[in-house]
Amino acid sequence: MVERRHFMRIIYQSSATLSQANDEWTAAVCDLSLQGILLTRPTDWQPNHDTHYTVRFCLHECDIELVMDTQLVRHCNDYLRMRIHHMDIDSASHLKRLVELNIGTDELLHRELEQLADLERSINEQ
Repeated sequence: MVERRHFMRIIYQSSATLSQANDEWTAAVCDLSLQGILLTRPTDWQPNHDTHYTVRFCLHECDIELVMDTQLVRHCNDYLRMRIHHMDIDSASHLKRLVELNIGTDELLHRELEQLADLERSINEQ
């Protein structure tokens, strides 16, 4: 199977809130990257035509909350795969630091950041 991911994912487990319009569900973060997040599928969640959601979760042992606007990429019985569409600067900084601490080397982190910048440029050019 060909690996299609451009960004290294890190295992991170935390409870999360998934929201859309007036609906809200409890989920769990399974893993994340600079570009996406994998959540457990809430038991009472059902897909609809709107694929945009907000995901919120706190970093372990602190009150720092990451808030990200996401788009549902794929779902199955157990998981929701979301692409991060937008984050405020504080959430982006904390996510970058979290990835940095878990990737292990500066070289890999810089490669990830360059890929993210390249992806953003190509999206903006379209």
